[in-house]
Amino acid sequence: MTTHTGHQPDDGTDAAGARAADRLTAFVDAAVAIALTLLALDLPVPSGDTTGAMLGSVADHSTEYLAFGISFVVIAAHWRAHHEIFRYVRTLDSRLTSLTLVWLFMQILMPFATRVLTSDSAFPPRFSLYALVQVLASTTFALIIREIRRAHLYRADAPPRVFAESLVRSVCLASVFGVSIPLAFLLRGPGAYLCWLAAPIVLGVAQRVQRRASAR
Repeated sequence: MTTHTGHQPDDGTDAAGARAADRLTAFVDAAVAIALTLLALDLPVPSGDTTGAMLGSVADHSTEYLAFGISFVVIAAHWRAHHEIFRYVRTLDSRLTSLTLVWLFMQILMPFATRVLTSDSAFPPRFSLYALVQVLASTTFALIIREIRRAHLYRADAPPRVFAESLVRSVCLASVFGVSIPLAFLLRGPGAYLCWLAAPIVLGVAQRVQRRASAR
């Protein structure tokens, strides 16, 4: 039985809910590990009979290597946010499970989006696909946090600031990647990446404003 105070009932059903949450977390961990592995499998192998030729091959594939680094950091950040929140989840409901699977789908889609990003096709569509995956992942995670709080699926010892800060991060990331999509069509070139570089600045400002508001 789910309570509205976040306290655990005594009838044993909450223990089953905790086991279900643990199984879902383990499933997410395994799927994210596979997504990270797929990123590496797509990396081109440098070639060349001499050191100079091999270094030249590395330079020729620098875009793919850079995209791998970006996607690794992005997936790792998504996983870290999920881990930070779900360690306080004491039970599940069907909506939270469904939202988690949608969020996980975006993580699994990331290697494909990375390949599209580094392809030779038109820049705005391939850039926008990658950004859209990030928007959907961050938006879904914001909905996950909302559901955990709405249905009181968290443990009694969960710090409220953890949910608030994670929600702000998700909204900021969704906003930054969302704004970059029309910019890609306006700039039609790598300049749209500058919007992504602004993400740490936006997050820093949002967190500072949030902390000042909490301190009042």
